[in-house]
This record gives sequence, structure tokens and C-alpha cells, in this order.
Amino acid sequence: MNPFHVERLLRDVAPQVLGVLVRRYGDFAAAEDVLQEALIAAAQQWPEQGTPENPCGWLVHVAKRRMQDIQRAELARRRREELVVMQPEEQHAPAPDSALEFEHDDALKLLFMCCHPALTRPSAIALTLRAVGGLTTQEIARAFLVPEATMAQRISRAKQSIKQSEVPFALPGERKLRERLAAVMQVLYLVFNEGYASGGEQLLRVDLALEAIRLTRQLFQGFPEDSEVEGLLALMLLTDARRKARVGALGEPIPLDEQDRTLWDAAQIEEGTRRIEAAMQRGPTGSYQIQAAIAALHDEAETAETTDWTQISALYEALYRLTQNPMVALNGAVASAMVHGPAHGLELLSALEARDPRVTDHLRLHVARAHLLERQGEVAAALSHYRAAASKTTSYPERDYLLMRAARLEGD
Repeated sequence: MNPFHVERLLRDVAPQVLGVLVRRYGDFAAAEDVLQEALIAAAQQWPEQGTPENPCGWLVHVAKRRMQDIQRAELARRRREELVVMQPEEQHAPAPDSALEFEHDDALKLLFMCCHPALTRPSAIALTLRAVGGLTTQEIARAFLVPEATMAQRISRAKQSIKQSEVPFALPGERKLRERLAAVMQVLYLVFNEGYASGGEQLLRVDLALEAIRLTRQLFQGFPEDSEVEGLLALMLLTDARRKARVGALGEPIPLDEQDRTLWDAAQIEEGTRRIEAAMQRGPTGSYQIQAAIAALHDEAETAETTDWTQISALYEALYRLTQNPMVALNGAVASAMVHGPAHGLELLSALEARDPRVTDHLRLHVARAHLLERQGEVAAALSHYRAAASKTTSYPERDYLLMRAARLEGD
């Protein structure tokens, strides 16, 4: 197995192994540390020696041995210093491997542990993306638009807070579950987005997107009456339904209006539509439901030309009133341009940039302007924004796509 596939496999199994270790030893920080050592050993050995038949068991075994080494060293130190009553070493050794059973909801327990109130929201999200989503510190830093060193410190502090708070590895009671629900949903949403719009060599990371859907289904089973949880699940299903049409044969992104809609997953669209209709009827309506409603309108259109842009534009306005998120306003400007023309969309983008400096020189602002300027026939300005966007994206396929659009426009 080549290093790339080993890395993907390790991402898949790491949350399960971490769940076993935390449940076994009750120390999140120590479990995460020994898991990292086991992952490094696997990344070094598996490409040359082959992948073991039971990758999870192999990682648990290696991590357990490292944990035993740490425990023995600690016990020896205590003996030397005679600060505590000596205890037989066997009492600190873990039980045989046969007791290390993988539980189906370990990832969900990790999710709620990482969203503990002892952590700030950004720290909780970052820690969950690391522990449950399997993202690297660099990837998380990119998602939060902060330097990698800053994110490393944030994750380290989060693990220390978990340790000091003595958070148990178990699902909390119903009241505390509800207190953490918004944070958990936000984390799942970010994990899904990382899978749907990944950086680096891949445009999509299907494993992350599917894991986010799986965990959200588990969450919905626990909160079947919550309209926002069902709305979030609907949003993921309706977005993921377009996955097969979203990437071309060479890995290049395919814009929504150019996708082969026969490749869209009809079963996922049916389930997503049914869920968002049920959620909005039950209410109250939240941001995930509005986003799912927008996704449903795209999925239900038989062609790009028959898309109900008027209703989509109205939904973006409602979503912006609810969230005040500048990216929502940006997408709303593009939707409005589909109704009233590119000049109107460009005016909205300029107004957004004037009132919210967070979007200035942002990748998505350059992309939106490039498309609208191209539609308006302003070739030179469109070229400039395509190239500026290409210089900012961390996704290689998206960069190549943007440069291709610029080259095609220049050649016309």
C-alpha cells in the first residue's frame, strides 16, 4: 500500500482507536499522545511491510505498549521519590487485548466530549476536527484562517482543559446533551464542508463527508424531534447527492450549471427533500434548514435554466438576516445576479466589501466577481480576478480550474 492510501486508512481508523484508548485509560490527552506515536509508527512501517489484517488492533496494541511504558516510568519515579505507596505494577497494566472492544458510538462519545462547556467554541471545534475528523493541525488552521502555530496551541490548551475538567468518556445526560447540541452540529457541519471542499491535491474527501453524514444520522436518532438536526442531515444529503457529477475525469471541478444531472443520487435527493420538508413543517426554522431548502431547489431543477433563482435569492436574504455571515451575503449576491443580471450582482458585491472588510481580497469574492464580469463581457477584469483567485486557493484542482477558465477566456 502506498503512503497516500496508508494516510487515508489511518485517518479512517484513528477516531475508533482513540475512542478505545480514552475509554480504557480515561485520559484524553495521554490517549491522544500515544495514538499519535502509533500513527507515526504505522506511517513508517506499513508502506514497506504491508498493512496488517486488523489495522485498528495493530494501532491499539502499539499505543497500549507505549502507554504501559509511560505508566511504568511514572511508577518507577514514584518509587524512587517515595511519594506514594508502592503498588504492584500489574495493577497499572491494561487488561488483555480481548477486552479492547470497539464500540459503535465511540466516535459520538468523542464528539460530545470534545464539545464540553469547559472548552471555548473554537477550541471545541478544533479538537473535534482533530480527534473525530482526523484532520491535521495544518488543515484545521486553514479552515479557521489562522496560523498553524496558533491552532497547535489552541488544540494543546483544549486537551489540557479536558484533562483538568476530568470529563468522563461517556454520553452526558439529556440536559447537558442539549446544551452542547449547537456546538456538535457546527462541528459536524465543518467536518462535512472539509470533505466537500477539501484543499490540497483532492477536491473532495469523501471519507470525511460520509463520516459527517454517519455521525449526523446518529445524532438525529438521539434527537428525532429537533428540526435543526434533521435540517443539517438534509443539507448534507442534498449536497452530497451531487458528488459524482462535481468532479471531472481529471479531478477538475465541474460547476453546478455544467454538471450531468443524471449522475446525481436520486435516492439521497428524495430523502433529503423529505427530511427538509418535515423539519420546516415542525419548526422552528434555523440556518441549516434554510441552507437545505436552497440545496433542495438546486437538486429539484431538471436543468440549470429552470432553477428557481428568485426563491433561492429570497432564502439567502432570510439566511443572512439570521446569521449575518458575509459568505452568505456573497452567495446571495450571485443568486440575485441570476435574477436581475450580472451588473446588479457586482453592485451587491461592492456594497458587501465596503461594509465588511473580512471579504476584501477573499478567494470567494474574486471567484464571484470573475464569473459575473465574464458574463458581462469585461474580459480583462474577469481575467484579473480569475488569476487572483487561483493564487489564493489551497485546492490544486480548483487552482487548475481557475487558471483554465482564465486561459480559455484569454484565447477567445
